[in-house]
Amino acid sequence: VASVLQQTEQGNYQLDLSRSVILPKGIKSFEKNADVDVQLTFKGDVAGVQVAQVTPDGTLMSVRMRYSFVELPDTDYQPRAYHPMSGYLSDEYQDYATPFDQPLAQRFILRHRLQKVNPGPAPSEVVKPITYYLDPGVPEPIRSALLDGARWWETAFTRAGFINGFKVELLPVDADPQDIRYNMIQWVHRATRGWSYGAALTDPRTGEIIKGQVTLGSLRVRQDYLIAKGLT
Repeated sequence: VASVLQQTEQGNYQLDLSRSVILPKGIKSFEKNADVDVQLTFKGDVAGVQVAQVTPDGTLMSVRMRYSFVELPDTDYQPRAYHPMSGYLSDEYQDYATPFDQPLAQRFILRHRLQKVNPGPAPSEVVKPITYYLDPGVPEPIRSALLDGARWWETAFTRAGFINGFKVELLPVDADPQDIRYNMIQWVHRATRGWSYGAALTDPRTGEIIKGQVTLGSLRVRQDYLIAKGLT
């Protein structure tokens, strides 16, 4: 954190251990991951413009961070080598055991595990569908619109030969968004433009997406409305 602040010209900060703590309510354990939330306080001199906008005193700044301990998936997954024309994002690592005539960098595309019950070119049901869960905190009528819009992907997967390969559901009442078994579409409030962000927790060995994370800003509806209004 201190390095990023310095690199972005937001000030010179150092971690203040006397004001940093583990947050007991932020300790959670699930079937495949455990999370620990901490509050880190940094002390510095003159705050940069962006820091000054979010802190009453630029000489002290507290942030919350989450450390996640995640179980890696099994090895029954076939990674796919990255190609720059594929349109995919990728993970990369250096394999120092490769032969001399091959590159050290190993790059794989980021994708979900999706396997057919009957492998081959013919359409088939899938072993386990890719399922994304919508944040129940999204208000209506936006919630229904998001469910309908995200479910358009069901048609795309079916036409690609993966029957029932993609689903979107409302997050169950007893589920926790921090549980990595749930790919999430979350609704958040922020002061920036209302665009959405896509992220993923991946297996660094293969590029397999363990948990997908879509973050939608609540200002997006207003932003899209203003864009449409400006184009008419």
